[in-house]
Amino acid sequence: MVDRADVPPGCHLIAKDSVGSTSEDARFLAAEGAPHLTVVWAREQTAGRGRHGRSWASPRGNLYLSILLRPDCSIADAPQIGFAVGAAMARAIREISGAEVDLKWPNDLLLDGHKVSGILLESAGRADGALDWVIAGIGVNVGSRPDVPGSTSLCAAGYDVAVEALLESFLPKLVELLAIWSRDGFAPVRAVWSALALSPDTAISVKLPDGIRTGIFMGIDESGNLVLRDGSGVEHIAVGDVFPLSTVFRKDVPGAS
Repeated sequence: MVDRADVPPGCHLIAKDSVGSTSEDARFLAAEGAPHLTVVWAREQTAGRGRHGRSWASPRGNLYLSILLRPDCSIADAPQIGFAVGAAMARAIREISGAEVDLKWPNDLLLDGHKVSGILLESAGRADGALDWVIAGIGVNVGSRPDVPGSTSLCAAGYDVAVEALLESFLPKLVELLAIWSRDGFAPVRAVWSALALSPDTAISVKLPDGIRTGIFMGIDESGNLVLRDGSGVEHIAVGDVFPLSTVFRKDVPGAS
């Protein structure tokens, strides 16, 4: 596993030493007609990006990959894929390292309340309005963390993980969850994601385009929207950035696994 990683049947792995952005490479491949489950994996990125176009430091020693998907679904349902990606990565990190990571809506993984991984989804439609492709970009802080508040790495938290082993654990789990989603819809993926997420009753603030809401995390609804309870009732939120205000994590809940 020095230069490449074993991947499940149906995955097409493109392993590179250094790229500007794995997602940029995946978009080029999508335009060239690359198939479903094309995986671009790089040792480093020189122009990595996060949400809202933010630059993201991507030195060697961490996991950077982007997965080109061509699902048979509507454009409206494409964001559900992010929950499958997050759940698969949380399962992989737990399996490989034993680290009790928690999923944070919509696209982050936390370790002891600090960000250890992020997911970025991009999609494109065809001329007829149907979905053409989805690219899921994933970064995991394995050996190092960016110099930003609230971040951590598996190494910094005391977990010794090989990048290749994490990739090899993640891809089969993703393929399995995508197959379940394609066959049975979002409900079973939602259940898996919820079991790995921040515990309900965690106090959070949500940064929205029109301001900040503060309340209690109640999970996600059947469409993947955040469910927030505050003094005025229950609100379903489609877009926002979540910041936990309390330290109730899934590992602290009796019976959680």
